[in-house]
Amino acid sequence: MTETFFTTGPIDFGNGQPADALLPLDSLRQAAEHALAQGDVTMLQYGANAGDKGVRASLAHFLTRRYGMPVTAGQLMVSAGISQALDLVCTRFTKPGDTIFVEEPTYFLALDVFRDHGLTVVGIPIDGDGLRTDVLRDALTRHRAAFLYTIPSFQNPSAATMSAARREELIALSGEYELLVVADEVYQLLDFGVAPPPPLATYAGADRVLSLGSFSKICAPGLRLGWIHGAPPLLEALAHSGVVESGGGLNPFASSVMKSLIDLGLADRVLDDLRSVHAHHASVLCEALRVHVPRATFVEPRGGYFVWLELPHDLTATALLKTATKLGVTFHPGSRFVSGGGFPHAARLSFAHYDERELVEGVQRLARAMSTSP
Repeated sequence: MTETFFTTGPIDFGNGQPADALLPLDSLRQAAEHALAQGDVTMLQYGANAGDKGVRASLAHFLTRRYGMPVTAGQLMVSAGISQALDLVCTRFTKPGDTIFVEEPTYFLALDVFRDHGLTVVGIPIDGDGLRTDVLRDALTRHRAAFLYTIPSFQNPSAATMSAARREELIALSGEYELLVVADEVYQLLDFGVAPPPPLATYAGADRVLSLGSFSKICAPGLRLGWIHGAPPLLEALAHSGVVESGGGLNPFASSVMKSLIDLGLADRVLDDLRSVHAHHASVLCEALRVHVPRATFVEPRGGYFVWLELPHDLTATALLKTATKLGVTFHPGSRFVSGGGFPHAARLSFAHYDERELVEGVQRLARAMSTSP
């Protein structure tokens, strides 16, 4: 992939999407032509609630290879991406006033989805090995939770990955307390050379786990296409929701194009190219941070989209943001990633949207802001 896009305008490190230059237009054009050439008009109909069986079979084959763990078509349901899948889970498995657990910090827009459903959010801290299962166990003795929302691999925003041991403990707790685990695994396939432990839904005993995947991060956000991976009884509850019964399967046309992308071997090529580019960009961003903002600390990510920056304790992220905005660089302060406040000295930076020169320029602007921020 070539990197030709560059701007001297504002640089938004909060932008968690790929640059236009990274979007696989040619590959998707080939896949769309291949899908249409099959002459199967069913991809233009409403479609089966769980998604076309052939689409799910191709997706299962793709995931089996990429996960290194078996996945079957019967364990998959097509979704319109993570956000829609998460909203559907809330609709089917919660009611207003229910309590749910989330990691702290967590994906800030997921908190908006939970707020829309009138849910009470209880935060569970994370560390370098991911979710603190010891704290979760204690919380389970005090709260009756509808589900736990977790981002196990290359977490948004912290980039932490849940260890294999913690995953085993979480699966055990899920069974012991009949806790539904909703795993947002959108970054699972975006490692930089060392794969994380397998997705939670592939573990033995994961009868109460729904793993949510998406092509937004590994192909193109505009596809609005993803999948839900879990035990058939859980998928059955989702597939027979009112919105799916009314409209049929989610995105049958886009999923048919994605089937062709997979079957033609293009999906692997797109994903591997993205992993390579993102790994390089993460390295560039981290080196720029080490050189230009040595007072801040971070753990270099091993995958995903983000760096979680810890600022000096004499500087808050919200104060820094005001100064940085005037200098042409923005980011998401840590306080956005918790429901009740916290992480005042943290900031999330994305390396996914900009090329090398822009990443370095953005850090240089950030450094100037840090030197002048009150």
